[in-house]
Amino acid sequence: MEQYINNNVKNIEISGIRKFFNLVSGKEDVVSLTIGQPDFNTPEHIKEATKQAIDDNQTTYTPNAGILPLRQAIHDVTNEKYGLNYDSEDEIIVTVGASQAIDVTLRTIIKPGEEVLLPGPVYPGYEPLIKLAGGVPVHIDTRDNDFKMTAQLIKEHITDKTKCVILPYPSNPTGVTLTEDELEEIAQLLKDQPIFILADEIYSELTYNEPHVSIASFEEVREQTIVIQGVSKSHSMTGFRIGYLLADRSIRKHILKVHQYNVSCPTSISQYAALQALTVGKNDSEIMCQSYAERRAYVLKRLKQMGLDVVEPDGAFYVFPKLKVSDHTSFDLGLRLVDEAGLALVPGDAFSEYGQGYMRLSYAYNMEVLEEGLNRLEDFLSKQ
Repeated sequence: MEQYINNNVKNIEISGIRKFFNLVSGKEDVVSLTIGQPDFNTPEHIKEATKQAIDDNQTTYTPNAGILPLRQAIHDVTNEKYGLNYDSEDEIIVTVGASQAIDVTLRTIIKPGEEVLLPGPVYPGYEPLIKLAGGVPVHIDTRDNDFKMTAQLIKEHITDKTKCVILPYPSNPTGVTLTEDELEEIAQLLKDQPIFILADEIYSELTYNEPHVSIASFEEVREQTIVIQGVSKSHSMTGFRIGYLLADRSIRKHILKVHQYNVSCPTSISQYAALQALTVGKNDSEIMCQSYAERRAYVLKRLKQMGLDVVEPDGAFYVFPKLKVSDHTSFDLGLRLVDEAGLALVPGDAFSEYGQGYMRLSYAYNMEVLEEGLNRLEDFLSKQ
């Protein structure tokens, strides 16, 4: 029966990240700097709110878009921190993580054959969803531009088939982000064009040099922009699976239809946990961010001492060094690092062909683990 499977599904593959993990799982004495989630526990007050929601029997279906108090909290937080103004009644949807928000958005706006522009290297979760929606992913090479997809690069790739531009900043895997001036140039380029902007801002709370700026704060592109955020990274709540999207009511009403038939509603008790996170705990990320900043400084110092080319990350908790080793692919190098150095990093080619030659290192680990991992990397490179 496999021959009758949807070709859009048959033509996508398991992510390169997962393939790599499957190959190296079970290896002994391996230091892993791979994971893309905070190493902090969910704050205690959020866990208590989750338990209270169960005790209060908040275990039934909720409105499709999520409970109104949570949507109001999302409005308040994004307005206070990023200057956004999306109505809690009809411009916000609570989703099952940011991933589901991306999925339902793309399935709503993309028609077969339409193109979606996104940077390369980039998180591998976008391309399959674009293809499943019938779209065509167009990666833009950002390697010579400090991994930034700027207005000029976008302009060079716009065609009459372009339907959406994805701005995933701060970036996974590079950690870079766009400045307010760079975002304004993109806004001026795309305003009044029939092109959607999908702004994946899941790492917006984890920035180090300047506060995060959302492209949706530019009024001229607000109507065509869908903002995606969530509590996974900001509050160490990856398993709660709560994300949210903000969009003009003219777009949101259509996304809600896809969302409704996709999941009905997000998990009720997780919504109450997120409500606690975005009200009482709206600044919980500050402690984590301070720790990440210290780790970031240490990792950058060590990598530069090894003579590696690395673009300093502005946010998230990743760094994306280029390793001058003669292996044919980053994937091959990743396997060698595991076998010869007992170190697991994510191969850069998992993030599109433009990640070839790079490795993603996560510093969402304590200093002891980071030091040991970097010692192993330095020893490996000294033998090449």
